[in-house]
Formats: sequence, structure tokens, C-alpha cells
Amino acid sequence: MTLTAQDVIDLTRFRHDLHRHPEVSGHEAQTALRVQAVLQGLGADQIVTGLGGHGVAAVFSGDAPGPTVMIRAELDALPILQNPGLPHRSLTDGVAHLCGHDGHMAIVLGVARHLSRHRPATGRVVVMFQPAEEDGSGAALVLADPRFAALRPDWAFALHNMPGLPLGRAQVSAGPMNCASCGMRLRLTGRTAHAATPDTGLSPQAAIITLIPALTALGPGGALAPGFRLVTLTHARLGTPSFGIAPGEGEVWATLRSLTDADMIDLKAQAQDLAQAVAGAHGLGLDISWHDDFAACHNEPQAVGLIKAGLTVAAIPFGPTDGPMRPSEDFGRFASISTRSAMFLLGSGEDCAALHDPAYDFPDALIAPGVSAFLAITARVLG
Repeated sequence: MTLTAQDVIDLTRFRHDLHRHPEVSGHEAQTALRVQAVLQGLGADQIVTGLGGHGVAAVFSGDAPGPTVMIRAELDALPILQNPGLPHRSLTDGVAHLCGHDGHMAIVLGVARHLSRHRPATGRVVVMFQPAEEDGSGAALVLADPRFAALRPDWAFALHNMPGLPLGRAQVSAGPMNCASCGMRLRLTGRTAHAATPDTGLSPQAAIITLIPALTALGPGGALAPGFRLVTLTHARLGTPSFGIAPGEGEVWATLRSLTDADMIDLKAQAQDLAQAVAGAHGLGLDISWHDDFAACHNEPQAVGLIKAGLTVAAIPFGPTDGPMRPSEDFGRFASISTRSAMFLLGSGEDCAALHDPAYDFPDALIAPGVSAFLAITARVLG
């Protein structure tokens, strides 16, 4: 269950090519074509393209019936400017793979390369390259695609590289893995006026001043324990820059975060009620829209047991996670159709730049152990 030296060289080169040509969420057309071209050369039993947008899935079937295991990677990059100097630096200004999805794709393609030579004994493996993870829309779109029903897994697994952990060391625990989160955009409308006669207009100034502390009070943060809620103000605007106009409209943006989906439903309802009450009290129009909607990610105990067994076989050292993570991850959506799903972390090194940092680059040294881990996990299920 290992790669050849040439496999590692090829996958590293491919990872660098992906890194040079990043695409943001919902626009991963060329990335998907690159992945599809590799899969077509591996003789997959079935390749499905355009899943939920630009998603790509390939199926490798065994000789005997059995369960379906899905191994998932992400296609999208981030709208962040990368630091100069990297030999395989992004060729697209303001867009870069600063979360390691290029490395995750290389790992899952390594799994596919091995499966092209050694089919599972039973069942089938679906390697899934999901679009639009970074904005939380991709997994939901894949699940809503009618063609996904034929690919529905019994088990679903994913990994995420993690700066700060020793290189190649894994972490995994059952239970809550990533928080649910959702962006809330409030647009308040009144009536503009001349700055000399603001009393003839209707400004949202007072409402915004009220909303900012009131919204954050709904989610004070604190320890990641049951009941955890966090509301983070991310943007506020009052009118347009001018000295001659008393503003008649404004916006407040906030990110809502909770440990469970049930708490998110309650938090969204409270935030909506608050916004409506404040807007009504000030005689303002209100438009509420929701964005970047992530379900909570929960690791199912049986799936975690398989990950631990696979890591042991692959000789990858591991321990428990430090607890749930505040950042969100839309892999949690797959639990809605496969309750036996789990994600593990694979250390990118204690000196590795943080995820989403302009200096970050996925460590190529993780490709081989990542492939070995997934192959060992699938072998535990399918033989």
C-alpha cells in the first residue's frame, strides 16, 4: 500500500502544476479538467464530471459486492495574494492555494493511481474532488446533484493538513470536529438627505450603532464546550464616502458560529429577530441574506476507529485532536447521507506558515503518507 518513487515525483509535479493555476470557489473548471485528465489515464470504472458545478468523481470497483468508501479532496483555492519567491508560485494574481487543497488533490489522485493497479477486494472506492469548499456551498451542491445518488457512500473520509502539528503526525477524535458557521448580511434602508438638513432624511446610523454590540452579544465565544456560540462582526458600512450627504442606507456583515447545527438554527433565528426589531424600531427597511453556510462537522466513532486502524497500519504516529476547531469545513454535509464519516488532521510541520497565510505552501512530504493512510483505511473496509 505504498507509492513508487516515480509516483511521488509525478504527484509532486502535478501538485505544483495545480498550485500555479489556482481557481476560486465555483470557478474550478480548468482544475477539474486537469484532474479529469489524470483519472482518465488510470482506467477508472466510471468518471462523473460536473458534479455540483465542477466536481469530479471516479469509481474503482472490486470483484465482489461490498460497501462504498468515498475519499474526498477539494478543488478550490483562495482569493489571497501569495508571497513572491516560490518556484511554483501562483500565476494568477490574487488567487492561490493557501489552504493545501492542491496537496489534498495530489494525495487523492495517488489513491486513485494505486487503485488503478490494485482494485479493492470488494465493494468500490469513489475518489471525490469537490468544488467550492471554501465558501461552504460545494458539498451541498454535490449532494443535490441527482447523479450523486448512484455514488452514495457507506463510509466517507477526508483529511486536512494542519500547520503547527509535527510534520507527518496525525490527529483524530470522535465527536465534534468543526463548528457550523454562516455569514449574515444586513442591509438597512431609510432615506438620504443633504448633510445640512439630516433631519429631513432617515439614516440607519443609530440602528447600526445598536446592532453591532447587540449581535456580538448573542455569541460571546469562550470555550469550545456545549452551547458555544460566536458572532464576529466582519464588515460595516454607512452610506458612501461624502461630506455632503446624510446617508440613507448601510450594511452590517457578521459571521455566526456554533458547535452544533441545532445551535446554529437557534442563533440565526435570534440574530434575525434582533435585526428585525432594531430596524422596525428605527423605521428602516431591512433585507437579510445568508452566505457561506457551513454545517458542523462531526466524526462518527466507527469511522474514527477505522482511521486509527489505518494510521497504525501505515505507521503514521497519531493522537487525539486538541478539541473541536472553530474554523468550518463543509465535509460535514456528507454526514447527512453517510453517518459513518470522519476527517483526520495530518501535520504540516511546526514551522509551517498558517493556513490562508500568504507564505503558506503545502508540504510535498505529506503526499506519500497521506496516500498510505487512505489506502490502509479503505483496505480495513473493503479488503
